[in-house]
Order: sequence, then structure tokens, then C-alpha cells
Amino acid sequence: MPSDAGDDEKKEGKSPTEVLDDGTSWEAPILQLRSLQQFIRIPNPSEPGYARQKAQGKLWVRERLDLLLDKGSFAEVGSVTGKPVVNKETGKLESFTPANSVIGWGKVRSRKVFVVADDFSVRGGHADGGIHGKAPYGETLARKARVPLIRLLDGSSGGGSVALYLNIGATYIPGLAGLGQSMEAMAIVPVASALLGPVVGLAAAKAVLGHFSVMVKGLSQLFAAGPPIVAQATFETLTKEALGGHHIHGTNGTVDNIATSEADALRQIRVFLSYLPSSIFQLPPILRLGSDSSNRREEELLRIIPRRRGTGYDVRRLVRLVVDVESDADGEGTGTGSSFFEIGATWGRCIVTGFARLDGRPIGILTSDCMFNGGAIDALGSQKTARFATLCDHFGVPILNLVDQPGFAIGSLAEKAATIRHGATAMSVLYNATTPIFTIILRRAFGVAGSVFADPNDGNGLRVAWPSGDWGSLPLEGGVEAAYKRQLDSAPTPEAREELMRRLLEQFEEVRSPVKTAHIFGVQEIIDPRDTRRLACEWAEHVYEHVLPQLCTVRQSRYGYDAMLSAGRGYKL
Repeated sequence: MPSDAGDDEKKEGKSPTEVLDDGTSWEAPILQLRSLQQFIRIPNPSEPGYARQKAQGKLWVRERLDLLLDKGSFAEVGSVTGKPVVNKETGKLESFTPANSVIGWGKVRSRKVFVVADDFSVRGGHADGGIHGKAPYGETLARKARVPLIRLLDGSSGGGSVALYLNIGATYIPGLAGLGQSMEAMAIVPVASALLGPVVGLAAAKAVLGHFSVMVKGLSQLFAAGPPIVAQATFETLTKEALGGHHIHGTNGTVDNIATSEADALRQIRVFLSYLPSSIFQLPPILRLGSDSSNRREEELLRIIPRRRGTGYDVRRLVRLVVDVESDADGEGTGTGSSFFEIGATWGRCIVTGFARLDGRPIGILTSDCMFNGGAIDALGSQKTARFATLCDHFGVPILNLVDQPGFAIGSLAEKAATIRHGATAMSVLYNATTPIFTIILRRAFGVAGSVFADPNDGNGLRVAWPSGDWGSLPLEGGVEAAYKRQLDSAPTPEAREELMRRLLEQFEEVRSPVKTAHIFGVQEIIDPRDTRRLACEWAEHVYEHVLPQLCTVRQSRYGYDAMLSAGRGYKL
């Protein structure tokens, strides 16, 4: 935010002051530095950029930092980076324009993080209002220090502006502009981004070069180019919201979560980071926010899945009955009374993903929502599965895999969306994952898609089933139609056809019981649903003590002391 060094009223007497230098100590230069730092950190309500920020209902960059970080923990890096204007005759400072990127160290839940925050009030975050290299330097620091990186995006995040051509007197070939450092960082440390305004160009690329992103409903937009450029290129006249609002990018997978306010977006980032280690070289942090017993048995689990196979149920309710119940007294929990933090609720809705805790230990939750298209996995659901499994595998978070998968979505729309191609990607990610996976088959597992989830380790994984299990190469009703089509079509009347179908289904009912599959060791164990939490907690305790430490050691051995990447070791988007 540009500041006038000579206007005491605007800064309420806080403008930089001249300090008499007696030439005997460094006190005067230090006092002058502190005066300038204080001047930069106090907003100037009369500045157009700041006034515009407030008129749009947005927080100023330093207000956002106060909301995000533990109180008093922010330690700025590059605190006086900016463009001073000095009187040529007197040599005194006339005005000072801070860089439009504020970076520094801070703490979230007492854990050290690094923050790179855009200041939209200075030239809308464009490069001509910034200082070259400041934001990429911050991303490199986060990687080298092995601490999570948080981006607060607002504007172009240092992206190009044609005004810069005049400043430098030439055009230029665009470089990666720090995106190389972004990719290096996300291979080592968790990277989370909050979209807190219009996010365009370079900032849009940064938004998706991370592990978690959240945008604010009605306040944030994301696009490769804004409405003026779009109008020139495609002749579309669009508002920012119509071009890249939450209703677009919250449903197509570009952005993970939607927030109701800036405070909510920053809270979600704090919660997200609580499940992940500070870097790939550590184990996820064990955090108990309550006194939930690992032996808790929920009677509701006995009847949550209806006996009538075609009836749906609330899978999120099921998840919350299994994972830790948490207190939110200090405002640090999910706000739901449960440790389950859903990721991607508004896109790829046939699949449900998120983090939770079992006796305080972070785990990933992967399951299907039978209330959306019957739970059949489509192209977006496949992408969501692959992305989430990659995240868990990269940071060593074990996955609780709750299976109710009727198969791939079918029909012309599914074929046009390349569902099977994206489904194969999900299959490959799960098969190649090294993080432990505990598979519990809740109900359906049919066909190739069923095998992706019910057998991700190709017969070598830990797997049990509920008594509601129902599986096969095809759903029985449709399979009978296909296998006995000739006989059914030969029935003299519709009534006779229906009767034949009923008799055929009765024959198959005897072999449909999951216990029959257990007789031939096709499923290792059928469990009482009420024992699910106890078994899952025992599994989590075991893998945290005996499996994850070794995987952590393997990751440490793959990187140098400087955590620099070599070919093939980057994060797979």
C-alpha cells in the first residue's frame, strides 16, 4: 500500500520520523528502520488501493495474517522491501511504496510455517508493484526449513502487467516466475492456498500448484485471464464471478473447498495442516482434541446400511460414527464435533475424501456417496480419488478405505468424459501407493471399479467386510439380465418374463451372502460393524509404530540434506 511519509494525519502521527544521528552509535539508523517498519504496518485509509480493498469487503493483508497465525508469532522477512521516493535536494524520504508481497515466518497451532501473502492494495498484486524474487525466495525458505507453506492469494501474485514493459523499457520472454520453486516446495512440505479475491494468471497457477486450496464464496474468482482479455479473445462479455466464481471452480476440481468468509478460509487451512507433518521427513502429528475411547461401539452402525439393497444412507454420518469425536472449545477443530475434515465436498461428489483421526492419529478417509448417482464413480470422482490418494501417499498418511462401489458410471456422457481413462489413473495411484491402506467393504464392490477400491493391493492388503457386503463381476440384477437374456426374451408374456426373473434371482440369493465368500477365503473376515472403530484404531496404532517410521526413513534417503529434487522425485499433480 503506497504511503505518504509527510502526512501525519493519514498515519495518525506514525509516519517515519527523522532521527538525529550523533555519529557515535548505530542507534539512529536502527530507530529510523523501526520507524519505517511501523509506518509500513499501519494502514493508510486515504490510499486508493486500501480504500478499494475495504470497499469490496476484503481484509487488508496484515489483518489476514493476524487471523491466520498464532497471536504475535509473525516474523516478517523483507519488512522494508519497497520503492522509496527521496527528495533529491534534501535527501529526505518523501514517500514509500511497500512491495505487494508480504512474507515471513509464523506459527499455526504452535507449529512453524512460512507465509507468502499478496497485498492487492498495491497495483493489484501485479509485478510492476512488486520486488523481483521476494515471493519465490519465501517458497524456497519454506522448503529448506521443512515447514508448511501458506499462500494468501489476491490478484496476480506478481504476475505480468503491460505497464511493466514501460518501466523496464523492453518486453521480455516469460519465465516460470518462481513456479519452479513452487513445484520444489510442494514435493517436500505441505502447501495450502487461500484465494481471497480475484486470482488471475500467475496467481491462478500458484493456486493449483499446492496440496489444498480454498476460495471464498462471492469474494474469490479464479481465471487464466480476466474479463477484458476474454472479451478480446472470445467475444464473451462476462463478470469476474461468471467467468471464474465458486460455482465453476468449486465444482470442476480446480479448487478443493469453498469457504463462507475469509475467516472461514483461513480456519480451514489451519485445520488442514493439523493432519499433515511439517515435511515428508516427519510423521503426521498425533493430536487428541477430546477424550474419545478407541473402544467406543456405536449401535447405530448395526442399522445405518438398510437391508433393502437399493436404499441409500448417509456415508458421512457413518464416517463420523467411526472416527474420533473432538471438542471444538478452543475453535481449533473442524467445527462439527468430529475429527472428520472433508476435502472436495462440492466436486467429484460420487467420492468422499478427507482427513480424520483415530485415537489422535491422522488418517485419510476414502469412500463413496451412494446418494449421488448411486455412488457410481465418474471422471471427476476418479480424478478426486487419484489426487487424494497421492496426497496421503506423499505425506505418509494411512488411508481408511470404506468401500461401497457399484462400478464405473456408464452411458454416453460417461464415455465422452473419458471415465475409464481417469478410472485407470485412480487404480494406478492406489495400487502403487506405499502408505498403509485398511479396506473395509461396507456394501457393494462390482466390476473393475469395485476391484479398484475393494482390492487396491491386488490381494495383498488388509481387508475385512461388513455383513451387508454385496459383490461380484456385475451387480446381480443386471448380470442376470445379461446372462439369461435369451431365455427372458423368449417368455410368452411380460408377466411370465417377470416370474422367470424372480426365480433366477432366488437361485442366486443363496450364493450372494458374504459369508459364502468368507468360506472360500474370498474375504478375510466378516466383522460386526460396531467393532469397526476399535479395529481401525488398532490398525492406526500399529502402522504409526511399525510401518510409517520405516517409510519415513526411505523418504529421507531419497533426498539430499538440502531437500533438493532430482528427476522423478517431484510431486505428481
